[in-house]
Amino acid sequence: MTKTITDDKPRIHFDCTKCPAFCCSIYERVQVTKRDISRLAKHFGVTVESAIKRYTKMHSGERVLRRTHDELFDADACMFLDREKRGCTIYHARPAICREYPARSRCSYYDVLRFERQQQDDENVLPLFQITFRQAKKDVQRDDKGEKVWKWEEGKGGRRKAEG
Repeated sequence: MTKTITDDKPRIHFDCTKCPAFCCSIYERVQVTKRDISRLAKHFGVTVESAIKRYTKMHSGERVLRRTHDELFDADACMFLDREKRGCTIYHARPAICREYPARSRCSYYDVLRFERQQQDDENVLPLFQITFRQAKKDVQRDDKGEKVWKWEEGKGGRRKAEG
């Protein structure tokens, strides 16, 4: 059987097997639903209650997957990330948010990874990311030549880290 790419099936421009698993590492939380927990329980052959206790925790009022330290990024990553192969150990039982990611035909982390490796002429280069959100007000002004100048002023709340 051959695959046919049509307008309904956009071409994918990333390869997760060539990525060090940014998506498993960069976000500080992976939210799970009741369905996700049931899928995990079935995958491991345990009760839902046991899956909740073993694999999840509460974070800011929502149920999320537990995390453990990842030496490559020197930070916490999903507990189900295989640290050597850099892949998901529960791929067929992964949460819905992981199934949907990146929800488009491109992955920005993979694009940056490929770009940096090409620019540095080194397939082992590992660009590091930090996602920081700011609440900002955008103000459009004009310079002395009448050109638009965009300025952002930090709003209330300042910076906050990514909550993936």
